[in-house]
Amino acid sequence: MALLYILHSLLKLAFLCSFWPTVSPLSLNYPAVFNFGDSNSDTGGLVAGKAFPMTQFNGETYFHEPSGRFCDGRLIIDFLMEAMELPYMNPYLESVGSPNFQTGCNFATGGSTILPANAASTNPFSFNLQLSQFFRFKNRAITLLSKDKELLNYLPAEDDFIKALYMFDIGQNDLDGVFYFPASDEQVVAFTSKLISELNYGMKRLYDAGARNFWVHNTGPLGCLPRIIATFGRKPSNLDEHGCVASHNRAATVFNKKLHDMCLQFLAQSPEANITYVNIYSIKLNLISNYSLYGKQAINHFFFFQCFTPIDSDLLSGFQQPLAACCGYGGPPLNFDTRIACGVTKDLNGSIVTANPCNNTAEYINWDGTHYTEAANRFVADEILTGNYSDSPHLRNSPFLT
Repeated sequence: MALLYILHSLLKLAFLCSFWPTVSPLSLNYPAVFNFGDSNSDTGGLVAGKAFPMTQFNGETYFHEPSGRFCDGRLIIDFLMEAMELPYMNPYLESVGSPNFQTGCNFATGGSTILPANAASTNPFSFNLQLSQFFRFKNRAITLLSKDKELLNYLPAEDDFIKALYMFDIGQNDLDGVFYFPASDEQVVAFTSKLISELNYGMKRLYDAGARNFWVHNTGPLGCLPRIIATFGRKPSNLDEHGCVASHNRAATVFNKKLHDMCLQFLAQSPEANITYVNIYSIKLNLISNYSLYGKQAINHFFFFQCFTPIDSDLLSGFQQPLAACCGYGGPPLNFDTRIACGVTKDLNGSIVTANPCNNTAEYINWDGTHYTEAANRFVADEILTGNYSDSPHLRNSPFLT
């Protein structure tokens, strides 16, 4: 009877949708995409570049095997590629499996930073190196195409480098790292300025080389990650009204304000540039703070705001856990233990334990303590595609600055 009631309700809502005004989605039409970033958009770069050991649970929801993504399934960038009707992005560092780069290339790798890597860095593929990889890729592709036009089936055409979309989702690891050393608020602000300067320099290099379409994600609410809460949120006074670490979210907000200002300045100095600034922070914080609205009322949300989006049966239960990790150890409230990562089995205090995934990943926002679930990534991508959180091309009239 319950199932019949749900089906009856869905049919009624579908009928009503035909009369409701729909949200106009963003129109994304590019022949190729080039992405620079960290694990939030890494589609296999770190696994290919460093032979990073990916646990068997990553990718289980959609790919049914590890896919090089730090997630149970798809990332935000995967859903955006679907919206553009383009294939999922192949990582630049992947050499096995005949990767095809006709519609772009992904230079993002997990753990990457905006600032150049040094001897103490866990990942050498920082933003400056990703840029170097891109320029080598571009020059090599153009050279090869000049000799063999059949390679257009595997590489972007030369004109596509101008028409392409250049995406950026990086900076979270820089902000994360600064809190492991004593730093005043003034030092954190100065540090964010350094990050923005480095990012601006890289974007300018791309612009001077012909890039015109830029898509910039600001950073999410860093203080709401279970790993951050478990490490820096032991004192209740360190937490905000959402249960997130206030200092980390303040730093993210400062970074995002400076990032937005940089985009304004970049437009003023680069008359042919088109920039879309995407407010990832607001989307994710809205999901975390109002997760219950996307729980029992998930059906209404999807039908009212996105009648054109099919509903997955796994989403009918909605989000139930705003801050706990799906794949972790320790149970509520965070289900995260800094001593044991998702999928790992080890001896803790004389007991052999495993950090296993939850039964229904669609009920969780966070996947492994640091990264988001496919369900959350899908939600974020859907919100991006409404256009309500994107500012382009007239940034000066922006209604948001976080």
